[in-house]
Amino acid sequence: MKIPFTKAHGAKNDFLLTWAGDAPASGLDELARGICDRHTGIGADGWMLMAPGSGGDHAGIQLYNSDGSTSEISGNGTRCAAAFLVYSGLVSEPEVRIRTGAGLKKLRLIDSQGLAYRFEMEMGSPTYTDKERRLAFQIGTETLDVTILNVGNPQCAVFVQDFGLDWRRLGSEIECHPAFPNRTNVSFVHVLDRHAIDVRFWERGAGETMSSGTGSTGAAFAALLRGLVESPVRVVTPAGDLDFRVENGTGYLTGPAELIGSGEYYVRR
Repeated sequence: MKIPFTKAHGAKNDFLLTWAGDAPASGLDELARGICDRHTGIGADGWMLMAPGSGGDHAGIQLYNSDGSTSEISGNGTRCAAAFLVYSGLVSEPEVRIRTGAGLKKLRLIDSQGLAYRFEMEMGSPTYTDKERRLAFQIGTETLDVTILNVGNPQCAVFVQDFGLDWRRLGSEIECHPAFPNRTNVSFVHVLDRHAIDVRFWERGAGETMSSGTGSTGAAFAALLRGLVESPVRVVTPAGDLDFRVENGTGYLTGPAELIGSGEYYVRR
């Protein structure tokens, strides 16, 4: 069996996009692990199955992480899906509406050049408790200063003075900590000034990534909740900067999405 795909990345967070009708009806977790493998597959942080629009949206997406698990949403991945829809001629208006596991998301096309696009995406509002706004979180003998919140998917923002700590190990341990029965995304946040944060990402089901749309959103909201920054917030990532702002309690994230190529993945069973 051959699985067609288009590959795209949003700030070096890369995804494979396939129409759901071109994928088998079962075994998708195993197939996601295979197609996303960096050595024996095509290679990506995640695989997205796309469904035709229904009602008020242009398309729906289901995200499979590279470990075969599913996730409610990826901010960078949703921008990639929007770029694919615009490139394919399936959307001609400035606003792209995509149905995700975290609800309907609206994206506004800001500009494009060739296969590179830039969107502002409506990220919604965070949910959290007063206790989770600032929490001393114990990992082994280490006590971390964290904020726990949900921005469509679970986020744990760890505030640090620098990135000299073993944040990859900590990210892996926090992701699977018993406090998060469904696992969590982890961001390590260093505040640069009142309008900028520097962030490293450990994503649930994918591990270290160069950037993360929902991770950037969670980190920025966490810093705002603590009064450490003010909107707008520049999120500095290893893959470049993303811009975040809040309007009437709703977060908006601006970032790139670029189509890389397309082809077929040969399923070996």
